[in-house]
Amino acid sequence: MPESGRSWQKEFKAEPIEAAHVRLWTVGRVRHPDAPLLAHELYIAVLGSGASAIEMTLSTAGPRIRVTALGPDPLPLIHSHGPGWTLIRGLATRAGLTTDECGLWAQLGASR
Repeated sequence: MPESGRSWQKEFKAEPIEAAHVRLWTVGRVRHPDAPLLAHELYIAVLGSGASAIEMTLSTAGPRIRVTALGPDPLPLIHSHGPGWTLIRGLATRAGLTTDECGLWAQLGASR
């Protein structure tokens, strides 16, 4: 039986105050206690790269939730492996750099 899911996408201004909006946007769409914090950390990591806007995507498939933060340019190494990365890896079952290296993603649910 195929897994059904949903996907939401929104572009946020790359400003620190928007991190609170990212958390609220996430809470309004998925029901996982770690999802808002995970979305926040991904947003902050891309924000630190100097992006002017950050595109956030939430996707669900069965028990899994994938959160992606995407900027317009490739991320410097520190933003994909900096201090927030420890928190991201602690919360997520999987995480990584997007294939174009402009963003970060993390998955909640389903075991490693």
